Amino acid sequence: METDRKLGEFLRARREITPPARVDLPDAGARRTPGLRREEVAMLIGVSTDYYVRLEQGRERNPSDQVIAALTEVFTLGADAVAHLYALARGASPPDGASDEVSPHLIRLMDSWPRTPAFVVNQYMETLALNPSATAFYERGLRRRPKIGNNTLRATFLDPIAREFYGDWESTARSKVAHFRATAGRNLHDARVAGLIEELTDQSPEFRDAWARYDVQIEPSRTRRFRHELVGELEVNCEVFSLAGSPGQYLITFQAGHDGHSAEALEELCRDVA
Repeated sequence: METDRKLGEFLRARREITPPARVDLPDAGARRTPGLRREEVAMLIGVSTDYYVRLEQGRERNPSDQVIAALTEVFTLGADAVAHLYALARGASPPDGASDEVSPHLIRLMDSWPRTPAFVVNQYMETLALNPSATAFYERGLRRRPKIGNNTLRATFLDPIAREFYGDWESTARSKVAHFRATAGRNLHDARVAGLIEELTDQSPEFRDAWARYDVQIEPSRTRRFRHELVGELEVNCEVFSLAGSPGQYLITFQAGHDGHSAEALEELCRDVA
């Protein structure tokens, strides 16, 4: 079954990037492969090595909640990754009621923020709505007008300008991949998910590497750096909000960082809009 194979891939990827020191294992010298060995994971979660091997190979299909909980502790998974692991182990279906229609009340609220770029994306990371400040921010930074339906994950990996625009492109790119895996990446039967993964895997070695890590996390609130053609470098506080009334939709806002230059730069970018 496809779900069984993806569960095994997830476990193997997390095992290979979990250093022995993180789980208080003694340093046994050089290892042929990075991360933990299968027998070490088996010991740590309290099962036989054969059982754990069968989990990674997809031959064991019904791990208990106790085993899943132990795996989350060994691999130090965050809340989004834990939800993803349970979904893989239990064969969860896509969220019910997901829609690409943005509430008109939310759009009016976003439009009332003349100095706060804000936009909405769906679980596929497609842009569903932008306020005028966000349009100005990206249009003047990426040298083109952003459009509804544009996929932010595709743009990050395939648009050469994005590598210049994001001051911390590598961490931004990985964060977006982790977000995508958390929101939609487990639903490989979905043609939109499968098509995007296939396209980016074929065209971007950086995406292939990031996808193989199996990082799973809704994009966190964080400070992002941009190299903006009009105002130079600036930092913004990026906040990500899950919209409770609209499953699969996320509101993202930018506010100026603490340094005076960033505040002035963002003010300049939004001045015409205001």
